[in-house]
Amino acid sequence: MVREELDRVLASHDFQASKLCQSFLRYVVESALNGHTDGLKERTIGIEVFGKPTSYDPSEDAGVRVKAGEVRKRLRSYYSNQPADAKVWIELPSGTYVPEFHLFKRAEQPTPSKPWVRSWTFLAISGTGLLGLALAAFFFLRPHPAADALDQFWSPVLQSHQAVFVCTAPVPVYSDVRNSGGENPTRVEDFVLIPNRFVAVSDVNSATQIAEMFSRMGEPYKLRIGNDVSFRDLRAAPAVLVGFSYTQWHEIGEHFLYSIDLSHRPFGVSQDGALTNWTIKTHPDDPELNEDYAIVSRVYYPGTNSIIVEITGISHYGTEAAADLVTNAALLQEALRRLPAGWQQKNVQIVLHVEVISGSPSVPTVVATHVW
Repeated sequence: MVREELDRVLASHDFQASKLCQSFLRYVVESALNGHTDGLKERTIGIEVFGKPTSYDPSEDAGVRVKAGEVRKRLRSYYSNQPADAKVWIELPSGTYVPEFHLFKRAEQPTPSKPWVRSWTFLAISGTGLLGLALAAFFFLRPHPAADALDQFWSPVLQSHQAVFVCTAPVPVYSDVRNSGGENPTRVEDFVLIPNRFVAVSDVNSATQIAEMFSRMGEPYKLRIGNDVSFRDLRAAPAVLVGFSYTQWHEIGEHFLYSIDLSHRPFGVSQDGALTNWTIKTHPDDPELNEDYAIVSRVYYPGTNSIIVEITGISHYGTEAAADLVTNAALLQEALRRLPAGWQQKNVQIVLHVEVISGSPSVPTVVATHVW
């Protein structure tokens, strides 16, 4: 059943355009089915699927992590269309390269009714009525995480019915342009800031993930990458600002209760300007980073006279995990349990802790919230 579902997935529109994504997914699924999950590591996949040399070092090449994120997005897109032939749901959870397989539970088809004896007619009608009332009560009273969590969080952003800006900002990159030939020893003063030229792959992936969610919800949006949006543009409509702590959006978040503090080491989350214990032990760009923190802020911002959602991590791992949270109904519902009653129409901040496993962010956990 899993292999049949895999063939359908790989033949779908979501995967046809990328042979590497097809190879990636087939490799991890077949490895799992054959009981070789211990070998599903970043380095092994890089060598076996990507054709990397045996000297391949995942800490210096994020290609496998980036492609894994793309595969996850393509799977979400495929299953969001609720394929009728699917009997198994293939999932690649964040933080691992080991796929999971879940059986779809579909309602049984009704069987043709048989003639009933007249004396049973009243009982049958009564029983049907009582069953209908019971089912109505069950569906009315049970929680609806898939719809409610996303709707409740995003409702203030979408209630204007304007197209939401989904934005990523450029990251600062320095280049040794004055010594491009390499004839002289490298000096700090030779490095020049290259503005508005580069964006982080993780930021683009996260912004695309949010845009895809709006598309599934039938909500209009405008995706803006790099410097393709100005602060003046943000006055025209609600905006989702995606970017880890190096980007220009950091200046907006500095005025909130919780913000990312890079002014001194250790880098971490500050509360009312004072550094908390939520810090990382090294630099955000360190390939050996094993944990991160992120902040999700949904705030009415006076500077733009509209709602802004800011999604930022100390490093890109935190940003990716925060984007997963705000687009995943189950994860979001669990986070929203921490908020007090009446939060839906108020400003909200959620501080997240993220473990980094094998170069990928794990499912984030909530460490603090603030509502005002």
